[in-house]
Amino acid sequence: MGFEAVLFDCDGVLVDSEGITNEVFRLMLRDRGWELDEAECLRIFAGKAVRDEAALIEQRTGQPLTEDWLAEFRNRRNAALLEQVQAVPGVQPAVRRIHQRLEGRIACASGADRLKVELMLRHIALIDLFEGRIFSGQELARSKPHPDVYLEAARVLRVAPARCAVIEDTVVGERAGVAAGATVLAYAAPSPAAQSPEALRAAGAHRVFTDMAQLPELVL
Repeated sequence: MGFEAVLFDCDGVLVDSEGITNEVFRLMLRDRGWELDEAECLRIFAGKAVRDEAALIEQRTGQPLTEDWLAEFRNRRNAALLEQVQAVPGVQPAVRRIHQRLEGRIACASGADRLKVELMLRHIALIDLFEGRIFSGQELARSKPHPDVYLEAARVLRVAPARCAVIEDTVVGERAGVAAGATVLAYAAPSPAAQSPEALRAAGAHRVFTDMAQLPELVL
C-alpha cells in the first residue's frame, strides 16, 4: 500500500509475550485474592498498562496497588520473559525487509515500560533496527487506547500519521492507532492468548492477517 513509515506494537506483534506476562500477572492477582482464569485475565487486561487499571485492581483485591507490588510484578515478569519469550514467527525477516525498504522509517510504539520493550527486542536480536525509535506510552501523558504514543512516533519519524501503518494485535492498541489517524493492520496470531479476528475487525482494522510473512507485501 506504499506507506512512508511502519509503527509496530511490541507485545504480541514482535514478541510472543502476552501469555507469559499474563500468567505472571494472573498468579500475583490470585495471591491477593482475585481468582481469574487465563482467558478472563487476558480479556480484562490485554493491551493495557497495569497502572492504568489500578482502581479496578484495588476494588477487586481490597488492597492498594503499591509501587513495591508493581516493582515485584515487573521483576517477576522480566525474569519469565528472559527465560521464555520468543520472536513472533516470521517477524525478524519481515521487519528487516521493511526497515531496508523504508530506509529506517520504522518504530516500536508500545504501551509497556521502556525497560521491558528494550529487554525483549534485545533478546530477539531486533534492537538494532529500532534504536532511537522506541516509544513507551508510560512516558507520555496518556497510554493506549489514547493515540499519544503513535502520534509521538510519527512526529519523530517526520511522517504524517495518515501515511503510517500501525501493526497491532489488541483492540486497545487498534483504538490508539485509529485515533492517531493511521491505517491499522491487525495481526491475529494462532495462539490462545490472541484476540479474535472478529474483535480486531470490529475495532477498526483495515486488514487482519495471520502470518508475519505477509506483512511486507501489505505495507510496501
